[in-house]
Amino acid sequence: MTEIKKKKSTAQILEIVVVIMLGITALFTAWASWVGSLHGGNQSTNYTKSNNIAAEGNSEYNAGVQNMMQDMMLWSEVSDLQIDISFAQDNGNDEAFEQAANKLFFKLNDNLTSEMATVIGCNWEYASDNPTEIVLDWMQNEQATVSPFSDEAFVSSYIASAQTLLAESDAVLAQGVKDNTNGDAYGLVTVIYGVVLFLLGIAGSFKSDKNKYVIIAVSLLSFLIATIYMLTIPMPTGFSVIGFFKP
Repeated sequence: MTEIKKKKSTAQILEIVVVIMLGITALFTAWASWVGSLHGGNQSTNYTKSNNIAAEGNSEYNAGVQNMMQDMMLWSEVSDLQIDISFAQDNGNDEAFEQAANKLFFKLNDNLTSEMATVIGCNWEYASDNPTEIVLDWMQNEQATVSPFSDEAFVSSYIASAQTLLAESDAVLAQGVKDNTNGDAYGLVTVIYGVVLFLLGIAGSFKSDKNKYVIIAVSLLSFLIATIYMLTIPMPTGFSVIGFFKP
C-alpha cells in the first residue's frame, strides 16, 4: 500500500509539474509570437520608410546634378564673355567691349546662385553703378578666372542634401534588416516552445516514470535554452507595454 501511495504521489507531482510547465510555456510562446510580429511590423515599416527616403534622395540627387549642369553651362558662357571682353579691350574695340561687359553683368546678375557667387567672388558690392566698371573690377579678382568646379567642396554641395537622405535611407534599411533578423529569431524561439509543448503533451502517455522523467527533463532543458536565447534578442524599437494601453 505504501508503494502504491508513493507511485500515486509521484504521478501527481509529475502531473502538476507538467501542467505548470505547459502553462508557462504557453504564455512564453504567446509572448514570443507577439514580439516577433512586432519586429515584423517594424521591418515592414522601415523598409517602406527606407524606400521613400531613397526616392526623395534620388530626386534630390537628380535635381542637384541638373543644377550643377546648368551652372557649368553658365560658367562656360561667363568664361567666353570674359575672353571677349579681354580681346575687345586689347584691340580697342569699345563697342564690342561694352556689349560683352553688359551681357556678362546681366547674365551673372540674373542667373548666378548665391553659392556660386560666393565661390567666384561675385557680390556686386562696388561703388560704381556702371555695369562695365563693375565687371572690370570683378575680373581683377583671382576667383573670377578660376573655375568654381575645381573646388571639390563646392561640387559636393550640389548633392549634399541627397547624400544625407541616402545615408539616412541606408540606416533605416539596416534597422529593417535587424528587425527581420530579430523577428526570425523569435520565430525560432516559438518553434522550440512548440516542441516543448508537444513533449509535455505526450509525457502523460508513458507508463514508465523514467520515461516521463526523461521527457520532462528534455522539455525543461529545451525551455531554458529557448528562454535564455530569447532574452538575448533585442526588443522592438520603441517597445513599451504601457504604450499599447494608452488612448
